[in-house]
Parts: sequence; C-alpha cells; structure tokens
Amino acid sequence: MNLIHTFLKGEEGLFRPDSLTPMQKMTLRFVVVGLLYYGLVALEGMIMRTYLVKPVVDLIPPTQYYAILTAHPLVGIFGSTYSIVFGAFLFLVPYLMKKPLWSIKIGNWICGLVGGGTFVFWLSGFITHYAPLYTLYWPLPADFTQFSLWGGIFFITGIALVMVGTVLFVINIFKTITYTPEGMAKQPVGALLGSALGLSGFRNLFSKDKKEHLVSLPVAAIARGTIDTALNSGIILFTGVLILVYMIAAVFGVNLKHSAVDALLYKNWFWWGLDLIADGLVLIFVAGTWYLLATLITGKKLFMENIARAALFVEMVVSWTVWSHHLMSDQAQPGILKVVSGEMVTAFELITQGLAFFITLVTLWSARPLRMTNPLKFLLGGLLGFGLAVPAGIIQADLGLNRILHNTQWIVGPHVHVAVLVGLTMTLYSAVYYLFPVLTNGAKLYSEKLANVHFWCHLLGGIGMGAFMGMAGLQGMLRRTIYFEGEFLPFMILAALAGSLILVGFAAFFFNIVMSVGLNGVIGIFMPSKLKTKDPLPGK
Repeated sequence: MNLIHTFLKGEEGLFRPDSLTPMQKMTLRFVVVGLLYYGLVALEGMIMRTYLVKPVVDLIPPTQYYAILTAHPLVGIFGSTYSIVFGAFLFLVPYLMKKPLWSIKIGNWICGLVGGGTFVFWLSGFITHYAPLYTLYWPLPADFTQFSLWGGIFFITGIALVMVGTVLFVINIFKTITYTPEGMAKQPVGALLGSALGLSGFRNLFSKDKKEHLVSLPVAAIARGTIDTALNSGIILFTGVLILVYMIAAVFGVNLKHSAVDALLYKNWFWWGLDLIADGLVLIFVAGTWYLLATLITGKKLFMENIARAALFVEMVVSWTVWSHHLMSDQAQPGILKVVSGEMVTAFELITQGLAFFITLVTLWSARPLRMTNPLKFLLGGLLGFGLAVPAGIIQADLGLNRILHNTQWIVGPHVHVAVLVGLTMTLYSAVYYLFPVLTNGAKLYSEKLANVHFWCHLLGGIGMGAFMGMAGLQGMLRRTIYFEGEFLPFMILAALAGSLILVGFAAFFFNIVMSVGLNGVIGIFMPSKLKTKDPLPGK
C-alpha cells in the first residue's frame, strides 16, 4: 500500500504541482515529453537490435524494420533531444539573465508543435511503413512507386510542424535575450548580441581594457547554438516543402520529373543543414551545458572564460563549413570539398571540442575535492562519451579510411550512438538531475540506488553497444542492411545485450522520477498553473 501511495502521490508527498509557476510547469512539460519519446526510441532501438540478431523471428516484416530505422533517429533528435533541450534553455536563459521569458504562451506552443509533429511523422511511418531512410536523399522521398504517397505527406507534415516549433523557439530565445522588461535598465541590443555570439571574448583577449560580459557564457553558448538551429530549421522546412510539392502534385495526377532537382546539389544542401545539428548545434549546446554545469557544481568561475567565448564564435565558422565529410564517398562530390571541408575542417573540430573538454575538466579539478553527486557523475559520463565519439568521427573523416568505414556499422556505432547516447544524453541527464529539485520546489529523489543503476547501465550499455557495432563494421557489416544468414551474429548478440542495459537504465530512471513526484504530479504538470507570476522562479 505504501508503494502504491508513493506511486500516486510521490516521495513523502513533497511535490505539489499547484505550487509551480507557469515557467516551471512549461519546462517540466518539455522534459516529460522528451523522456517519453526517449523511452519510445530506446524500445524501438531494441526491436531493431533484436531483429539484427535474428531477423527470421517474425516480430515485424522487413518493411516495418526500415520504417522504424527511418523514424528512429528523427524521434530521438526532435521528439526527445529537442524537447529536453528547448525546455531547459527556455528556462535557463531567463533564469540566468534574471528576467522573465519573453513568452511562456509561445513556449507551450513550442512544446505542443515539437511533441505533436513528432507523433505525426512517427505514426505515419508506423502505419504506412514510409521508409526512405532518415537521409531523405533525392529522389527517394518522392518515389511513389516504392513508398506510400499519403504516408509521405503525413510524414513530411509532421517534420514541418516540428520545424515551425523550432522557429518559434529561436524567436523566443533571442527576444528574451534582447528585450528589456518593465522596471529594468535598458541595455543596447547590439552589445547584447555581440556578447551572446562570443565577440566580447575576442575583444577581451586582445584588449587591455577588459569589459564585463553582458550575458553569461552559458547564455552565449545557447544563443550561438540557436543560430545553427534557425538555419537548420529553414533548410529542413524548405526541403519538406519541396517534397510535399511533388507529393501533392501526385495526388492531383501530376507527375513532376525528378530531374527538376539536381541530386548532388540537393545532397549538399540537405547535409549542410542537417550537419548544423550533427556537428554544430550539438557540440555548441553541449559545450555550453558543460560550462554551466561545471560552474554550478563547483561554485567557481569558469577556467579560461574569454577563450571559451571566442571558441564559440570560431565553432560557428567550423560548423558552417564541415558538412562535406558526409559526402566523401560520393564519387560526384568535388575533390576540393572532400579535402578542405571533409578532412581539414572536420579535424579542426577536435580542437574546438577539445578546448571545451579541457576547460570543463580544469574547472572541476580546481574545485576538488568534490562530492560525486548525480549531476557530476553524469557530466563526467557525458565528457567521456564525447572523448570517445569525436576521435571516432575524425578517423572517419579521412579519404582512405572513409572508403572502408563509410556506410558500415562503425558510423552509427562508435561515432553516432556513443556521441548521442553517452555524450549528449548523459550531459542532458546531468542537467535533469541538477534542475530536478529547482523545478519541483525541492522535491526529493525517491532512490539514490536507482540513480546509480541508471548511471552504470546507461554508461556501460551505451559504450558497449557502440563498441560491438563498431567491431561488426570493421568486419564489413553495412548499416541499413538486414543480414538474414546471421553473418555477424556474435557482435549483434553482444550489441543487443549492451543495448538492453540502456533500456534497463532508462526504466530505473523513469520509475525513480515518477516515484519522486507521483503519477498525480506528472498529470498535474500538464494542468494550467494557478500562479500568475512570469518570473523564472517564485521570489526571484
């Protein structure tokens, strides 16, 4: 009975949703939606892992497998990561700048558009088996002889809804940074933007007259990453509209010629936009989150802050010119782009991300001894994840090695899954554990033992799965391919076992959170707030 009571009411009944401000509820809605989608991604990921172990087990048909493979990374990026990141940053920017969010109403719309759009494109793939794979390479998305026309229309519509929500996020972030609320001294918009983009870091590096930064470093990182988010949303939205034009024309019996779009130009355009997430936005947002967590955990000023600010601006140049490493094995891609963008600029990411890695570790080291709290453990796990995944990506960005590794399980194992599952996700978990008592007005975590289970299962499962997938890739196992004869069975069994640890870890975390706030508390988060304050936190 006590367990049931705790499940409904939360640990010691400390969490009261009616005591939360609209800001806190909005942020928690994002987090809940993101975690639910993460659970879906983990579950479908295990379905695919099981299918690669024994595809003859008639769990799903091959068409369903490829539909899951198409939606899986998009649900992970948009439904889970975008939801958690957007919610956290819409809370942190006003919280750190000590002023209200420009629009909480728009914030709730963003949550609905991102969560709802993700459900639309996931459901479309689940029902119709729409599966041009996540690359959406031209003319695959508009190939109506292979894929469902209506499935494609709803799939792209869902993506478009997510992009509209993303545009609103960009507007809300920059309006919050630049507007002056009533009662505050007005600050120059140009100086605010210069500080937010890292230019003030350059100025202080080369000027004897050191000036105070108008925005904190984490806010600068958020603003800088939001620029890439804006560019990415524009490109993906344009690409979606392009595909919809072909699909809607087909509904009315008009078959537009695929040759109207140059395939190589389309691929460069698409990957430039998508890589703003994969190599720009992720690295910048993650670096900013590392800096924030390091200062919050230690209570110390960030080591080499001016250099860290300047590096954010340098990373913008890198993230805008690095996309061609995705096309190094494309024979039509110009050689100059393969060498300059694909190899040289990609290698420079090792420097920019290495700086963020070094600055964060030195900041933590300077504050020792530190208590190994949940936020610190998961932050160190996130650092380890990128410490493994970034060099794996640099290895791929070599013209010779790329011929061997491209399109194999190495790409999605040691690089993509270790970067996202271990590097990015553990960093986000660190932020969630730190902000949990802040957003719930001091609610206590139900079980520290479950938090430890979550940490070790996720860390070992993420690294293990990536490693075994990479081993299969080195033996020649292709990605996006079903092996019915079990050619790589030992590696796939080990990868599936490691992947099951991730699922166990998430189950422990989700149960821990629900037991901490109670099922009624989770439901109460989605109810309108009775408080009218727009402050980042009550009393602030």
